[in-house]
Amino acid sequence: MKPANTAQTRLENRIRDLKLDRLTANHRRLTLILDLHRLVSARRRGPVVSVHSLSKWAPHASIKTLTAGALLRKYPHVFEVFTRPATRKLCYRFTPKFTALIGEEKSTISQLKPESVARIRKLLLMSVNGTLHLHSLWLIRNELGLPENFRESIIKKHDTHFKMVGLEAVELAARDCESPPLAAEVEKWREKEYTERWLSEFEVKYAFPVSFPTGFKKPAGFKEKMRNWQRLSYIKPYERRDVVRVRSCGGVERYEKRAVGVIHELLSLTMDKMVPVERLAHFRKDLGFEVNIRELLLKHQGIFYISTKGNTQLVYLREAYSKGCLVEQNAVYEVRRKMLELILMGSRNTRGLVKKLEKEVEEEVSGNSVKLKGGEKRSAEGDFVIQILESGD
Repeated sequence: MKPANTAQTRLENRIRDLKLDRLTANHRRLTLILDLHRLVSARRRGPVVSVHSLSKWAPHASIKTLTAGALLRKYPHVFEVFTRPATRKLCYRFTPKFTALIGEEKSTISQLKPESVARIRKLLLMSVNGTLHLHSLWLIRNELGLPENFRESIIKKHDTHFKMVGLEAVELAARDCESPPLAAEVEKWREKEYTERWLSEFEVKYAFPVSFPTGFKKPAGFKEKMRNWQRLSYIKPYERRDVVRVRSCGGVERYEKRAVGVIHELLSLTMDKMVPVERLAHFRKDLGFEVNIRELLLKHQGIFYISTKGNTQLVYLREAYSKGCLVEQNAVYEVRRKMLELILMGSRNTRGLVKKLEKEVEEEVSGNSVKLKGGEKRSAEGDFVIQILESGD
């Protein structure tokens, strides 16, 4: 019996990009830790949390309760684990280095508000009727480099650009129909191909940069089909259309190629040139690409790459990466890279951390020591901190 040829089977049998898969696994770790920090920061009792209470927080950050304690021991450059002398409870907090980087990320995003305004405006210009659901923007706020309170700090504050539609959507305050449409990011590549490689306009006007993973097998006739597809005209992302359907786009192939163009532009607007596949689905109706997204992405493996490492599906813009690193880096990406470096350090170079924590505990103990008979003092703390931090070496 012939096996079923579905999107799931094609996803499982595709050629893997090991560098992007490794990046996905690291991204997953960073996301888990940032989600945990977000939950801890929302507490009213301060940044110190007992290890015992971690079992409550872990599920909300998608961390298995059984592995939550191991997470603290595994990343001593991110978490400080110590015993509070007053309560004798084993507690943890985020290290000053990691906390400083989170503050740096917020500061960087705040400074880039003009760019955030431009990105939201571009998404609205790509939309079919000039509106977007706020929930969709909220889901990819981190990918777009938007502040947590972007609704108040960007959309409501810039009322000359944006206008709320009820409580759930946003639209452009004014749309200049006479101005020429914006150029998508892929146009820069097309211009370069035209001027530097001397390719004809016919070859590059509607083409996309394509690079297949090592080991990708091209069946008979593949090159000819790819050449014809690259030449195929389509409605570009910022070209205005009141209705975007298969018939209005000139057939199924042109409709799908427009969807490729829209997803390509959306990914180009993100900080890391990648986004979770499931969150793309929330833009299908607003941006007018009502297709099976996974099918489309798998059909164009030279443009996009779906990584399933770490029980998550992330789609990458292939041209934006080289050897697992972003080609054109930005300020937000650089800060997140520093966070990831702290995570990847694992238990290396922890002796300085141990000494620093010992000193802090001693200072706290001096004010919370218990006086015994004969004037002897006994510390109320244990030796947990050394055991936990050194167990990772």
